[in-house]
Amino acid sequence: MSASRTQVLQLYRNLLRASHEFESYNFREFFLRKTRKDFKQFRGVEDNKKFYKEGLKQLGIIRRQSMISQMYPFEKMVVERVDEKHHEIPEAVEARDERKI
Repeated sequence: MSASRTQVLQLYRNLLRASHEFESYNFREFFLRKTRKDFKQFRGVEDNKKFYKEGLKQLGIIRRQSMISQMYPFEKMVVERVDEKHHEIPEAVEARDERKI
């Protein structure tokens, strides 16, 4: 028996949510791209049982890895937004303030 459309969509949403849990920008973006790419390729497949099982395995892996990622915090990259738990670089703040004057 193949997985229903609802189950597949729920799996897709769960994979995207789990991917957003990564602290590392590179890992987060990689898993988001991979999930979207895999599901785009999956669109035309009639028998989705094998794909669904593989997706569940991937979901488990992503969840475990994102938990590990959260255990080891680090400074954010330049391409990421800075939030309250990360520090701004003083030189960048000074440069930003100078541009406003």
